[in-house]
Amino acid sequence: MPELPEVETTRRGLQPHALQRRILAVVARERRLRWPVEDAVLREPVAQRIVALERRGKYLLLRLERGCLIWHLGMSGSLRIAAHDEPAAAHDHIDLELDDGRRIRFRDPRRFGALLWTTGDPLHHPLLANLGMEPLAANFDGNALYALTRSRRPIKTVLMDSHRVCGIGNIYANEALFHARIAPDLPAESLSLQLANRLAGAISETLQRAIAAGGSSLRDFVGADSQPGYFQQEYAVYGRTGLPCRRCGTPVVQHRQAQRSTFFCPACQKS
Repeated sequence: MPELPEVETTRRGLQPHALQRRILAVVARERRLRWPVEDAVLREPVAQRIVALERRGKYLLLRLERGCLIWHLGMSGSLRIAAHDEPAAAHDHIDLELDDGRRIRFRDPRRFGALLWTTGDPLHHPLLANLGMEPLAANFDGNALYALTRSRRPIKTVLMDSHRVCGIGNIYANEALFHARIAPDLPAESLSLQLANRLAGAISETLQRAIAAGGSSLRDFVGADSQPGYFQQEYAVYGRTGLPCRRCGTPVVQHRQAQRSTFFCPACQKS
């Protein structure tokens, strides 16, 4: 599933092409997404300019003059800029036709993505209203993370709880914990302020590095320029079961945790 770095990569890639462009039409070839695409999505954005592109957690917000499109990439979705005469492929479900002849094109092979319309504040939409703290926000630091992690649940599970910290999925939780030298099954409430500072820094650095690399392309993800991300080449533990730890050489271990695969170095991550 595209996580925060992939959505942020998409936002940054779309912005120079989409900002201040007027939407001439919304074309839906397939409306059966995670939630059916409503008529308002096809009707209301027409003739409106895109005045801002924002991200909240894993959601992309296209703010228009009178309303907002809320886009979620689901498990396999991607958004890119397409030429006006580029034929749509099998899984290219939605186009926003822009006034310069180009299109914002949504591809989603598994159809778990979503496109919604709201005329209210999108941050108050039911999907976004209860999201937790942004891990790239200026006030996300050790003190904030310490306060958010007072739970008996394992630290990795808490990091992936979008009501506490939003946007950190399985890949980046594994990677950040490795770089912070923290075991993924450590009870979150055992995290000291010193460790919280270390982990907050590791989360920020991991996400920033992933964004700089264009995110991760494990299956279908590409950025707005149709190029895949390359951060998977830098993984320290994710998907590296049995391979030597890049720091100490101990084989990376994999096990199940809250129904998700967890990867860690048993020698480096003991705390």
